[in-house]
Amino acid sequence: MAEGERQQPLDSLEEAPPATQNFIIPKKEIHTVPDMGKWKRSQAIEKLLALLNTLDRWIDETPPVDQPSRFGNKAYRTWYAKLDEEAENLVATVVPTHLAAAVPEVAVYLKESVGNSTRIDYGTGHEAAFAAFLCCLCKIGVLRVDDQIAIVFKVFNRYLEVMRKLQKTYRMEPAGSQGVWGLDDFQFLPFIWGSSQLIDHPYLEPRHFVDEKAVNENHKDYMFLECILFITEMKTGPFAEHSNQLWNISAVPSWSKVNQGLIRMYKAECLEKFPVIQHFKFGSLLPIHPVTSG
Repeated sequence: MAEGERQQPLDSLEEAPPATQNFIIPKKEIHTVPDMGKWKRSQAIEKLLALLNTLDRWIDETPPVDQPSRFGNKAYRTWYAKLDEEAENLVATVVPTHLAAAVPEVAVYLKESVGNSTRIDYGTGHEAAFAAFLCCLCKIGVLRVDDQIAIVFKVFNRYLEVMRKLQKTYRMEPAGSQGVWGLDDFQFLPFIWGSSQLIDHPYLEPRHFVDEKAVNENHKDYMFLECILFITEMKTGPFAEHSNQLWNISAVPSWSKVNQGLIRMYKAECLEKFPVIQHFKFGSLLPIHPVTSG
C-alpha cells in the first residue's frame, strides 16, 4: 500500500442486514431426486414456467365453441383477448421491479408468440417471437448464462406443450405451411435443439426417429422425438408421404450433420424469408440495425 493511503477498517466493509429482513428456521427442501429441480433452476425459470402454466389454464377455461367450420375455432380469439389484456401483468411477474420499464417492450414478443387472432393460425414466425421474448429476458439480465439448458429444455419445452394444446384445442391453421415439402407445419427450433441434444447418443441415430417403437420409448426424454410423436398424432398415412423432408433427414448418418443442416435450413427458410420476417417487430432490445454510439 502506498504511503499516505489509509486502509478502510474491515468493520466498515461489512454489510448490515436489511431492516425488513424476515428470518426463518432452515428446513430440508430436497427430499427426492426430482426435488433437485428446485436447487438447479433459477427463480426466473420458475416464474416463466408459472406464466406458461397460466396460459395453459386459460385454455381449459376457454373451451372451443360449436361452429360450422372445422378449423380455426373462434374461441381462440377469446383466449387471445385475455392474453392481450394481461400480457404486461404476466411479464411483470418475471421481470424485477427495477427493470419495470422494459415490461411493455418484452410483452409484445409474448403476445406475438402464440399465433394470430385474426387468421387463427400459428407458424415458425410466432415460434421465433417466443425465442425473441427469451432473448429479451437474457439481454436485460433476467435470464443468465447458467440458465441456458433450462431455457431450452424446461421453458421452451413447456411453451411447446402449451402451443400444441392451442393447436389441437382450437384447430389452428399452420401459418405459411409448405405442406409435405416443409419440415413441420408449426415448429422448427425444437428440431434444431432436439438434434443437438442427441449428438453422440450411444444408440439413437437419425434413422431411429422414423421407427415408431424407438419414438414411443424415448420421446419423453428427447425434444426431437417428442416433435415426431406429435406429427404422427396429428397426421395420417405413411410418414414418408406427409413429412417428406423429415423422412429424407432420417437418412443422414449423424446427429451433428442433421443439426448443422437444420441450422442452415432455418436461416434460409425462416430468417431470410420475407413472409416470415415481415411480421417480426423490432425495438430497443432487438433493433433492426446495430446501435452505434456517437
